[in-house]
Amino acid sequence: MSFSADDLVALWLTVKLATTVTIVLLVICTPLAWWLATTASRWRGPISAIVALPLVLPPTVLGFYFLLGMGPHGAIGQLTHALGLGYLPFHFSGLVLASVCYSMPFVVQPIQSAMEAIPKSQLDAAAILGAGPVDRFFSVVLPLAKPGFISAALLGFAHTVGEFGVVLMIGGNIPGETRVVSVALYDHVEAMNYGQAHGLAAVLLAFSFITLLVLYSRSPRALMLVRARP
Repeated sequence: MSFSADDLVALWLTVKLATTVTIVLLVICTPLAWWLATTASRWRGPISAIVALPLVLPPTVLGFYFLLGMGPHGAIGQLTHALGLGYLPFHFSGLVLASVCYSMPFVVQPIQSAMEAIPKSQLDAAAILGAGPVDRFFSVVLPLAKPGFISAALLGFAHTVGEFGVVLMIGGNIPGETRVVSVALYDHVEAMNYGQAHGLAAVLLAFSFITLLVLYSRSPRALMLVRARP
């Protein structure tokens, strides 16, 4: 199996995008998941629904609204332009922002489920021993929720690697900047270059299978952590 130079660049760009998005999501989703797992606020339902939207909404719909929002007439676009960052569509940074939103439920929900499964008695015991809220979070919650974090990282990374509709709408098809593996595969199929398409498809297939194998090997219920919440 051989890859062209452009395909290798697309593979590297995909890994770079998925790694960046996964790190950002773990940072953002940890406090969000903890809030969702512990709050009794009436906003819990609406925010959970917003987070879960990418599970049911077509990627092209999300991509379209991201494109409008990040463009010259969108609120995000006007903000980034005022900050001297330019407009995000058709740039790697635009892919990162869109992918963070699109892959969020695959990271939030496993972490939230793991946090909800922590016995309250563990937190109460830590509180009795004098641990404050921050100490309890770092010394009790994070260690006990570790399986959820591992599942979240794997799912977030894999989901970002497999994106197509959102990245195509936001990034287009610019080699070295926004042309990820899924877009490169589509290009090869359009050009009827099935040999190159087979190579990229095989990489994605193998990666997806290994990711699912690792998740199911860790726990038969690993993927059940990702579910739509009311």
